[in-house]
Amino acid sequence: MELNGKTAIVTGGASGLGEATVRRYHRQGVNVAIFDMNAEKGEQLAAELGDNTLFFNVNVTDEDSVQSAINSTVETFGAIHICNNYAGIGSAHKTYDAKKGTAHPLKTFKTVIEVNLIGTFNVTRLAAQAMSKNEPVTDCGQRGVIINTASVAGYEGQIGQVGYTASKGGVIGMTLVIARDLASLGIRCNTIVPGLIHTPLFDMLPENVFKGLEATVLNPQRLGKPDEIAMLSQQIVENDYINGECIRMDGGIRMTPR
Repeated sequence: MELNGKTAIVTGGASGLGEATVRRYHRQGVNVAIFDMNAEKGEQLAAELGDNTLFFNVNVTDEDSVQSAINSTVETFGAIHICNNYAGIGSAHKTYDAKKGTAHPLKTFKTVIEVNLIGTFNVTRLAAQAMSKNEPVTDCGQRGVIINTASVAGYEGQIGQVGYTASKGGVIGMTLVIARDLASLGIRCNTIVPGLIHTPLFDMLPENVFKGLEATVLNPQRLGKPDEIAMLSQQIVENDYINGECIRMDGGIRMTPR
């Protein structure tokens, strides 16, 4: 699928991996709808990029919030062809912490699952509904592309990542099923599985910790760049034969228990 002239929605699009993807899509001539709860950053990014960029204050776990933003995007740009789901949160709790004598807070576990897994599916299903109304845009009948985001923690979760790992493992697990569900409609579904990517969070770490994390990456021995994730997203859109795949983007890292 050619990018130029298409329309994408990007959840978590106001910062980090989402922002990098928004910027890359915009450079390729894509109409972009930024879905995020950070109104200040989202509005600033939309204003900076100008034409063909919209911001919507969206809670991915809320059906009405997502549906309203999708409807407005279609009303403005005429269709939705691409959906990138980056919105997500993390937590750090052991299943049972013997030192503290406390079990993992159930509310925290539920919240992480709701945002990362249920929120991703909520946007996916409603985006697919909108995409199904498109006329095919390729000779092989493509109508849309959904790109979800997991994490290497979905395969190799570390101590204290049980909620996050469960949520990302769920995203990985539903990828092929969604691709199968939507195949007859000409809608593809893939998942990017990032490793350690240099987002602003890493800038807050002491240098020795930062360097220690870089050393765990196989090759190249550095953190990934947000635009490298965005580049992979572009390649997934443009290559119609990538479908039902979970693609690790991690420099060959395999996470240790700690």
